Amino acid sequence: MPRLFQHWETKMNWKKHDYDDIEGTYVFDGEMAHRSYALNKLFYSFNEARCREEFDADPAAYCDKFGLSDDEKAMVVSQDFLGILRSGTNIYYMAKFCVPRGLSVQDAGAAFQGITTEEFKGKLSEKGEGLLERLEKEGGYWNG
Repeated sequence: MPRLFQHWETKMNWKKHDYDDIEGTYVFDGEMAHRSYALNKLFYSFNEARCREEFDADPAAYCDKFGLSDDEKAMVVSQDFLGILRSGTNIYYMAKFCVPRGLSVQDAGAAFQGITTEEFKGKLSEKGEGLLERLEKEGGYWNG
């Protein structure tokens, strides 16, 4: 199956954004959505149990059904969550891939940062320290 919308790729002129050069930032914008259409369509299909079952029976063949590139297919089959995120996958669609495989949001978050789940949970706990005091100080609202 040919790559979806491949004929458009040479005709699109994407504007550079300030956030493009921030290391570790993967903004799901129009360019990312366009580039990762096949991945997002595959992950969105996991709304249906029969699709998850079909994927689990033969992940590579299921990837081929959606026209993924060899690199995209390798990331999905190996469950390279950070690579998939960097490729432009919508985080909500990616959750449809992670959660049915027994992975928590914390597991995926740890993979995104290249640390263990326990390290990730520790970082979350550190960020939560003093939160109630900050909320009280800000009148019930904290932006940070």
